[in-house]
Amino acid sequence: MMETVTRVLIYEDNADLRASLSQLLSGSSGLELAGALSNCTQAEADMERLRPDVVLMDIDMPGCTGIEGLRRIKAVAPGVNVVMLTVFEENDRVFDAICAGADGYLLKKTPPARLIDAIGEVRAGGAPMTPAIARQVLRLFPKAPRRTTADESPANLSAREQEILGLLVEGYSYKMIAADRGISIDTVRSHIKKIYEKLHVRSMTEAVSKALRQGLT
Repeated sequence: MMETVTRVLIYEDNADLRASLSQLLSGSSGLELAGALSNCTQAEADMERLRPDVVLMDIDMPGCTGIEGLRRIKAVAPGVNVVMLTVFEENDRVFDAICAGADGYLLKKTPPARLIDAIGEVRAGGAPMTPAIARQVLRLFPKAPRRTTADESPANLSAREQEILGLLVEGYSYKMIAADRGISIDTVRSHIKKIYEKLHVRSMTEAVSKALRQGLT
């Protein structure tokens, strides 16, 4: 059976970091470097020309910021996963990126192995974030009073689905949820698929945002 290859496009204006990320991706099994660009001013054309599955997006770039590039990408290629890369864990940047549809948010100092894992995680429907950023996400959204009965909840989540959604909100990965609940990763994926359907969302970011806004966990 042929291994599925994930095409990754890098937007990073720092030439040294761009080169090191390119080298890392080129040498990683299951990944293919779709391109490495210094800016995202032509993001729409880049999606058509390079056809990436995942984009690693520097949040601060001249000419067109990473958040604006993210918006442009999601407008023309909503199925492309975009993971933001930043030097600082800034509240306003995290909020802006999440609202614009970011699928993950990592620091540039993230260890190479974790970055590779994050690409696989986002392709599997996860939302890779550093623990510090995950905690900020919790604080960014005012939590509504918790629903007291299933009838009051528009999502009508089961007890297990609420447990798993709660772990997602806390920044757990699929592997961490599986280990914490003593279930398989496939079972976790099955539960998360049902959570998406009940919440009427298409991404982990949307699910976490809705859970926090509606007090579902």
